[in-house]
Amino acid sequence: MRLALALVTLVLVLAAGASSAATDTVCADAARNAARRTGVPVDVLLAIAQVESGRRQSGGVTPWPWTINDSGAGHWYASRDQAETAARAIIAAGRTSFDVGCFQLNYRWHGDAFASVTAMFDPDANALYAAGFLRALHAETGDWSAAAGAYHSRTPVHAQRYRDRFDRALAALGGDPGAPAGPQQPGQAVRVNWFPLLQPGDGAGAAGSLVPLGL
Repeated sequence: MRLALALVTLVLVLAAGASSAATDTVCADAARNAARRTGVPVDVLLAIAQVESGRRQSGGVTPWPWTINDSGAGHWYASRDQAETAARAIIAAGRTSFDVGCFQLNYRWHGDAFASVTAMFDPDANALYAAGFLRALHAETGDWSAAAGAYHSRTPVHAQRYRDRFDRALAALGGDPGAPAGPQQPGQAVRVNWFPLLQPGDGAGAAGSLVPLGL
């Protein structure tokens, strides 16, 4: 009986480990797909995802798809179901300014682009929207570092602090902030809510990203 219980426990532990390992690549896979479709350099998207939803693990910092930043506090959930349940609870409590997913899209400002808050957790949809956003910002600024700063905030001090961390993450990936945007596949333009970025101020992302201090 003890042997049977030990075997069951081992199977559960191995299954949990395999699930976590599979989740480790979800944001990166979504970033690669979005890069191919939008022409945003993949290293740029990987750096943004790492800075936005990076989860410290033994192997370093890994973007995590089931992430929420609510009122400046980051939460990395073990599963999509847990993250979606938490998001619905936040909305039920009357709060709408919180960030979700691999690229930490703000529900208040960008939720209308999705069918529901749960749809925002879809890694591919989250990444594609973020990539379209970054491509538009790059067209405005001419530089991926500046685009990353604007992605976070229009307030210079917040944007610069974010750029510093983005630049370090991008350099570690071997990326180039001056790289040109590639071709965009037909029909991949994303309609972005620009309102929070049309004016200086704390806006939608001034303190919203889960920027690991080591980046």
